Amino acid sequence: MLWFALIRAASLFLFAQVAVSVTTFTNPIKNPNGSDPFMVYDGGYYYLLTTTWTNVQITRATTVTGLKTATPKVVWTDSTSTRCCNVWAPEIHKIDGKWWLYYTANRANQPILIFNVPTSFKACGSTPWDSYSYKGQLKSTNAPDAWAIDGTVLTISGTNYFVFSSPNPSGLQSLYIAPMTNAYTLGASSLLSTPTNSWETVGAPVNEGPQALYKNGAIYLTYSASYCWTASYSLGLLKYNGGTVTSSSSWTKSGPVFTSANGNYGPGHNGFFTSPDGGTTYLVYHATSNSAGACDGSRYTLIQPLYFHTDGVTPIWGVPRALSDNIPAPT
Repeated sequence: MLWFALIRAASLFLFAQVAVSVTTFTNPIKNPNGSDPFMVYDGGYYYLLTTTWTNVQITRATTVTGLKTATPKVVWTDSTSTRCCNVWAPEIHKIDGKWWLYYTANRANQPILIFNVPTSFKACGSTPWDSYSYKGQLKSTNAPDAWAIDGTVLTISGTNYFVFSSPNPSGLQSLYIAPMTNAYTLGASSLLSTPTNSWETVGAPVNEGPQALYKNGAIYLTYSASYCWTASYSLGLLKYNGGTVTSSSSWTKSGPVFTSANGNYGPGHNGFFTSPDGGTTYLVYHATSNSAGACDGSRYTLIQPLYFHTDGVTPIWGVPRALSDNIPAPT
């Protein structure tokens, strides 16, 4: 029996060594001003953008934990009256080998709900950390003066589309989609999703914050539903079924798929990024500790792995992890 005891001891030792070698982190990653987070991994760095309200900042670090203490870099600030104020929801996307920065901005001295429009900037270098130059405001050809927020880029079969939130003819804050002729020019927009389900209308009917998810050929759009000043703010899901990308009939809606849990309320306005080894998708999102919900700088950024069912394409959303949880770090 001695040999058995030795083998068992060796196995336990090896298991302990593996367990110790697993790197973890705890949330939140950014608090305060962790709203509307967007992340990419590029060239050995994690890049994080969140809403700061006054400018566009990027934080980068070689580890997720490093983002907590890294000094943000202001990559854009603007005094131009047509795009200076109430800056939020910044994102960066690599299009035709160049990094492009998109954010929502308001006119000077105007309430947030009067005029908003996504704005684009082109990186002057080869990384997201480089300086940016103003390129233009993104306006669909059939509704150039529409109130619009939370723009993101969706790519299907080599074609880029801009997905954003804007009122439908009935005034409901909905999702629209428009083909992109280049990184800063849109074609005609089409209505993609309207908040009609009960879980999309708590506090106010809202669809906003769309974000693309790609997995083994499957294509999804997540979005945030219901009013952000409620704890019912949550994630909905659109799945692309093939056909005309800009037609709502080509997409199937489900939800809510990600809701308040473990003291994290109103989880939403998410993003996705992939671990350096390409093996794990991570979900980045914001939430608040306010049980009534919040829509201000008190929201914090959280990150956790997103796993998939055995079919390799259907997400297992789970729930927001407790802030005390040790989360496996990307590798």
